[in-house]
Amino acid sequence: MSRLSNMLRTQRFDDYRFYHQSTVNQTLHLISAVIFLGCYALLFKDAALAGLVGWLAMLTRQTGHFFFEPNGYDSVNDVSNDYKEAVKVGYNQSRKIVLLLVWGSAPVALYAFPSLFGLFDPPVSRLDFIRHVGALWLAIGIGGGLARMLQLFVTRDATTGLVWMFKVLTDPFHNIALYWNSPLKLLRGELIDTSIAAADWGHDDAEEAPHLT
Repeated sequence: MSRLSNMLRTQRFDDYRFYHQSTVNQTLHLISAVIFLGCYALLFKDAALAGLVGWLAMLTRQTGHFFFEPNGYDSVNDVSNDYKEAVKVGYNQSRKIVLLLVWGSAPVALYAFPSLFGLFDPPVSRLDFIRHVGALWLAIGIGGGLARMLQLFVTRDATTGLVWMFKVLTDPFHNIALYWNSPLKLLRGELIDTSIAAADWGHDDAEEAPHLT
């Protein structure tokens, strides 16, 4: 259990220091985390609506990454952006672009093929179409997570993949605890979280999974 805890802490710490330096991004992650909790609550009550809410949360998160997070040389951690992209366990920017393209193509596919080759009953109203989109988006989100986990099983090891999946599922709770004061930093005009340079999560002890995000 100590090894798993170290790996989880390392993944979370590197995710924070490498990819969440912008307080705008942190604030958007806080908003996204709250939305994701709503998605979790809806998941077993209305899966289609959960899919719509979940991707609203995802778009909020990725807006922070793509438009506000610094992408050049990381002077705080003394590494290049290419290095961070190469060592990232989860979805780096290239993988995110592919996933977002698949997400964006879902409504187009349903418009062209309303039943999606028999997967759905043909929609009789606009609401039916929207709910089918939500269900498909939910499947894409779950499938994207499982696909990356299985890929990690092959390219790294099963433990890394399982720890990453657990991290992703619990990120909303962790993000709220970590970024609750980010809006206050923004109001003070702090666009970059300067506390990252001094952050210490016991990273030196987590040697089993160095630089995993």
